[in-house]
Amino acid sequence: MQVLKEDIRDRILAIARQQFAQNGYSKTSMREIAGLAGVGVGNIYNYFANKDELFREVVRPVLYALEAMLQEHHGIRGEDIMMMRSEKYLKSCIDEYVSLINTHRGLMEILLFRAQGSSLEHFRENYTDRSTELVKAWFTSMQQKHPEINTAVSDFIIHLHTVWMFTLFEELLMHSVPQQEMETILHDYILFEIQGWRAIIQI
Repeated sequence: MQVLKEDIRDRILAIARQQFAQNGYSKTSMREIAGLAGVGVGNIYNYFANKDELFREVVRPVLYALEAMLQEHHGIRGEDIMMMRSEKYLKSCIDEYVSLINTHRGLMEILLFRAQGSSLEHFRENYTDRSTELVKAWFTSMQQKHPEINTAVSDFIIHLHTVWMFTLFEELLMHSVPQQEMETILHDYILFEIQGWRAIIQI
């Protein structure tokens, strides 16, 4: 019975993903998802309390991936700032962005373009605000470790850093940039960002 329940739940998630991708959150109904999944509309609520919970579960993998990326660079696992001088750091950032888009392209499109009306409608803005605070805290810890660096960077510049990242993702998704071209674009963009930060921080 448990296996059957998991099958039904997976089927609901698969149908919901298709409908959210096609119609967006606001124009997709639980009744519609239930019908396409072959589940009674009352029964679907045994699996998901409401449409918003279902939506969040659909996009959960990309939420986790974006959170991991944030923590990896500036949060609890934040790297030493001097790593920005290494070729290895540049390559790891490029690989990370390429992997994120390749693995979660469809879910990123849903999250960034189809979330209107859901609790994730302002995800980009909320993520950017959290990122700004984490980067500020990271700069403080890095200056204690490396007193010679300059971390007198305005909140607005730190804010723009994440805004540009989301703009980059959105443009790559909207224009369906081919794999090889995407890697070249990401290489140039990340190189541009790292060199800019190094000039500001003076490392």
